[in-house]
Amino acid sequence: MDKNSEIVKTEIIRVINENGKIRGTELAKRVMKKVGNEKIVYREISALVEAGEIDKKVHSRSHIEYELINLSESVNTQLKNLHKEIEMIYKEIANFEITIKEEKFSHHERLRSIIHQINIVQSTDGIMKLLSYYPAFRKDKMYSHITRKINDCWRTIMNSIMHQQEADFLNEVLANLRISQIDSKNVN
Repeated sequence: MDKNSEIVKTEIIRVINENGKIRGTELAKRVMKKVGNEKIVYREISALVEAGEIDKKVHSRSHIEYELINLSESVNTQLKNLHKEIEMIYKEIANFEITIKEEKFSHHERLRSIIHQINIVQSTDGIMKLLSYYPAFRKDKMYSHITRKINDCWRTIMNSIMHQQEADFLNEVLANLRISQIDSKNVN
């Protein structure tokens, strides 16, 4: 990235920071007054929107507003959505035992259901592991709530597996989760 580009980006952020929300044309005029030409300014505004540093709100073609993104608010919103999702997953897992008895699931239906639950929790757990590398996510109070709820899901799944009537149910679950053979053509 060239030096001129960095100067333009810094000026864009400074102008938005001064004003809060600002119309696109006003932002471009004020930035062009100090640095850069129109093409560079609009390119850098687009780059900042793509990078997630500023937010673009389109009211109409002639009325576009820009504002700085409140990172902590954005992080908390994302974690709240993830928390709602893991809550629904936990309720589904917790109701699994009741559902099995009411609907008299067959062995294969129970096996499929457990594996499906494991895959969903693994997916959410994987997202949380990725987010753990970002301090903004780790510091949010919702992060620890979600982590605890994921642990509750694992505990409930294991209890469910242990209380199945077949002695080898856990072995069947593990066998169906593993990739039994890796085809040599798929290895890079």
